[in-house]
Order: sequence, then C-alpha cells, then structure tokens
Amino acid sequence: MRAVPAWAHAPSDLAKQRMLEGNLFDVAWLGAEHMLTGYDHLLFLLGILFFLTSWRQIVSFITAFTIGHTLVLLIATPLLIRANPFAIDAVIAFTVVYKAFENLGGFPRLLRIPAPPLLPMVCLFGLIHGFGLSTRLQDMTLASDPQFYAKIVAFNVGVEGGQIAALAVMAGVLHVWRTSPGWPDFARTANLLIAASGIVLMALQVPGIIAPPAGNVERISMQLHRSNS
Repeated sequence: MRAVPAWAHAPSDLAKQRMLEGNLFDVAWLGAEHMLTGYDHLLFLLGILFFLTSWRQIVSFITAFTIGHTLVLLIATPLLIRANPFAIDAVIAFTVVYKAFENLGGFPRLLRIPAPPLLPMVCLFGLIHGFGLSTRLQDMTLASDPQFYAKIVAFNVGVEGGQIAALAVMAGVLHVWRTSPGWPDFARTANLLIAASGIVLMALQVPGIIAPPAGNVERISMQLHRSNS
C-alpha cells in the first residue's frame, strides 16, 4: 500500500519554501498553522479539557503538556533526532484514544484498575507530541540554515500561540455545553467519537510505517550531509 502523506499532515512544498526563505514571523505563523490544522493534537487537547472545570486545572495540565512538547522540540530538532513520521503520528493518535478511553471511565469499568495519574501522563504525551512537531520541523528546514536555531524557537512560539487560540475556543464551547441538561450524553458521545477518530488516524498511518516514502530517506541523508559538511 502507498503511504498518504496528508494523513500525517506532512508539510507542503509551499510551507517548506516559506520556512527556508521567510523571516521569523513567517516561521512563527507556520508553527501556529501546524497546530491549528493538526487534528491529532487538537483532539488530544479536547480530550484533556473535557472534564477540567477550573482555569487553574486547565493551566496546570496544559503547562505540563507544553513543557513536554517544547523540551523535545528544542532538543530533538537541533540534534536531528527523528523517526518514521507515520509511526510517530500513530503513537500520537494512540494518545487521543487513551485520553478518550480515560474520559469514558475505561480503566475502572473495563480494566478494573484506577487510571494512572493524569498530570504525569499528560507530560509524557507532551513529549510524544513534541517529537512529532520536531519531525515536521525537520521536514521543513535544513541544518545548514544560518537561522536554524532562531527558526526552531520561532516555530515553537507559533505552536504555542496556535495552541492558546485553540484552547480558548474549545474551553469556551465546553463551558457552555456543561450548563445544558444534555451534557452527560453529549460528553459520552463526543468521547466515543474522539476515540473512534484516534483509531482511524492510527490505521491510516500503517501504510507509511510499513513502506516509508523513498523521498524521506533521500531528504534525511541530504540534511545530515549538509549538517556535517
């Protein structure tokens, strides 16, 4: 089966050109775009927000997630640490399924065990999401770029800005829905759909895991050669 890059929200040729030729504002804008069009990231954030009822809770959990993905993004990208992007996206999709499963009470109901502490799990999943962001950033830039490190920081600033915008909208919508009498049924249905979406996203990565596009191997080799020359 042939891999379909779009399902891994791979960067377009235009995005790569803007990353290489644009200024730091352009790079930050690309980071925001990546977050706002990253359906797997957004689904996971929605899963986190579902049963957080105070801004203090929201800030603490989102901070843990942000620290996780920021650390990996800032460390893995300069060191050119990467893996098959389809495999990474499959794991990110699994985090979506995990959070929905937890929201539905799957651990005590089906597994007969308490759910793992949420805050450490969110931080751990932030590391995984950060690895996905780092891989996408490496797909859009070259280590020989004189602004390589500045662009990493700018991209992360954009990601955080996009994340804040998405969180504000989702938190506002959920706050309104919580006051409606149909909230319990809505919450159950929504989390079932989130879980199903995560499973579909995982399945869509299988072709790319089994047979990675040849162009990725060539691009990585070129990048490593330029960084070592």
